[in-house]
Order: sequence, then structure tokens, then C-alpha cells
Amino acid sequence: MSKISLKKLIRQLAAIKGRHTELVTVYVPAGANLHEIASQLRNEESTAENIKSKQVRKNVTTALDKIIRHLQLYKKTPEKGMAIFCGNVSDREGVSDIELWIVEPPEEVKVKMYWCDQRFVMEPLQEMVKEKEIYGIICLDKSEGTIALLIGKRLETIFQKESIVPGKTRAGGQSSQRFSRVREGMLNDWLKEIGEAANKIFAEHKDEVIGIIVSGSGPIKEMFMKEDYMHADVKKKVIGIIDTSYTGPFGLEETVAKSDELLKEAEVTKEKKLLQQFLMELQKHHGRVSYGIDDVLKKTEAGAVDRIIVSEASPLKAYELLDPQTQEKKIVFSATKPNEPRLDLIGEKDIVDFLEELAENYGSKVVAVSAETREGQQFLELGGVGALLRYNI
Repeated sequence: MSKISLKKLIRQLAAIKGRHTELVTVYVPAGANLHEIASQLRNEESTAENIKSKQVRKNVTTALDKIIRHLQLYKKTPEKGMAIFCGNVSDREGVSDIELWIVEPPEEVKVKMYWCDQRFVMEPLQEMVKEKEIYGIICLDKSEGTIALLIGKRLETIFQKESIVPGKTRAGGQSSQRFSRVREGMLNDWLKEIGEAANKIFAEHKDEVIGIIVSGSGPIKEMFMKEDYMHADVKKKVIGIIDTSYTGPFGLEETVAKSDELLKEAEVTKEKKLLQQFLMELQKHHGRVSYGIDDVLKKTEAGAVDRIIVSEASPLKAYELLDPQTQEKKIVFSATKPNEPRLDLIGEKDIVDFLEELAENYGSKVVAVSAETREGQQFLELGGVGALLRYNI
């Protein structure tokens, strides 16, 4: 399952609230023994027999039995583990509708869990789909400079150094003007050293780092940005300047703590630029653009698509149908299950999973966009599936 599809499923499951404590969550870590997991769930099933409410007891034991039966279909735990969600999702009192979801996530499950509540436990999966794009941080003042990479939530310090720039109080015997000139020269050398370190680090990570934050206490960071201490291609990646009370490790942590909105805006800005490019191409007479699932499919298979864009809010699924008489198969794209009496439904995929498999075969890339911006909503109204082309066909 792709991260985009997983995000959609997480939203779906997180929105479910049981009428009682009857939603079962099971996390099976990578490498776990499925026989032991099944045995533990049987013990939980026995314990659930003590639940006072007859209806709740029945729903919980039915959910556990359904999970155990499904585990029997596996010879071993999937490579990265699995997450299982099962329970009564009916919103009517006294009515049972036991649904089961099995997730084989894109990253290793590291937690082992059984939990029964009114909500499914989504946090381990939510952590997997959080953006882990890399940002650079330059945190400096006249006394200290630190350069780090922010990889998801993890900070990796690459450069850290203390300066020898003196404070504004001059040493005895020196004239005020001479001291000021010496201090200004030392400060300039210090900022040049920080700039050279930044140029080197961000040149080495130019394809990974999508934005740089400059932070620190006092006016030194603004002075650093005003002059050409960094190369133009590094400087243009700066997405914001943040005031901090500290430098060094504490300054980095403070920078991250104050950057939530900045990083969110950077992601939204990137998304808006992509959709603005799509909409601009759409207005051209021969724009390199395609929209609508059928046309995107056709042009992808012709090798003309660079990036497929799909809305995270798209309700489309790819349904595979089989004609039992001719054994002919076909794919139907729809927001609801197709009702074709003469055909058998033999499979279904989320539109994102379908498009990612398709794109992989033709050297294209799939980009998911939200519907939370004006451009994103406009794109969804166009059908929620489009593409930027390498060339017109």
C-alpha cells in the first residue's frame, strides 16, 4: 500500500467511533510469530467473555474471531509487519456490522499491540505517513554557528563551531574606532566561514534539501542573509528567518519548535506551484497537460507523461471486472462499486495505488495533492486526476 493510499485509509478509520468499547486494534511487528499472536488473541477472546453487555461481548468476540481466522491465511508475518482493525462500525444501537481492515504498511511496524476501545489506534500508522522531507537549518549569532538537517523529526548536526568574535565592549588601550574595525573584520570572516560551510553542505545535499531555515538570536542572521555569504542557488532555498533565544543544540530545537507553520506553508506553496503550472498549461491551446482518468491513462501508456497528479480527496477506485463467458477482463474507474450483472467483480484498488503501479511501468511519477487550497479544490472539480506531459501527442 502506498503512503498516499494509507493516508486516505487512516482518515477513514480515524473518523470511525464505536457506540461502545468494541473496536479492536492489533499491531503485529515485523518478524513476529503469527502463531503466538493468534494464541494471544484467543486469550483475549476468552477474557472478552467476561464483558457484561451481551451485545458488546458478542461484537468484540466476533471481531477477535474474524482477526484470528484471517491470520490463518498467512504462512508468515509480512516483511514489514501488519496492522489490523476490526469491529462493529454500525451507528445503530443493537445492530452489528463487523468490518475488517488489514494494512501491510510501507514501513516496518515496530510496536506490538492489542487494544479494544471506541476508537481505532492510528498513531503508529500516522507516524509512517508524516512527511519526512529534508530541510536545512542554519542557526547562528556572533558567538556560535550550527548547520543541521531536519529529516522528518530527526535533527542531524553537520557543522558546529564557536567564533572568536569579541563582544562590543573593547579591550583597554584600544581606540573605539580601531576596535570597531577589528571586530567588524572578524565578524565578516565569521559569517564567511558559516557561508562557506553552508555552501559545501547544501551542495552535497542539493537534491535532498527542499528548503532552508535561518535562525538565531539578535541581528546577525539578518546580516548573514543581506550579504552574499551563500551561493545564489543555496540562498534561494531559504524559506524563512526565525528568532530564537539560543544557538547550538538548544537553538536547533527552538527553531524546529517555531517552524511548524513555516514548514506547513512551504509544503502548501510547493503544492500550489505545481497546480498553478497544471492550470496554466491547461489554458494554453497546446498545453502539455492531460486531465480525466481515461486521457491520463492513454497518455501514460504512450510514454508522454512526466507527472501524474491525483487529489487525495478523489473517491475513485479501479475495479477489475471479468466476463465469465468470454474470460475478458476490463478496468472500470468509479467512486462506487459498478453494478454490471453480467460481469464479476474480481478486484479493486485505490486510484493512487493503481496509478503508482502504472507510472512505475512508464517512468512517470505520481504526486498527490490536497483539496485544502483554492487550486486543489479547482483541480478536484476537474476530476481529481491530471498529468503534466513530457511532450504533446
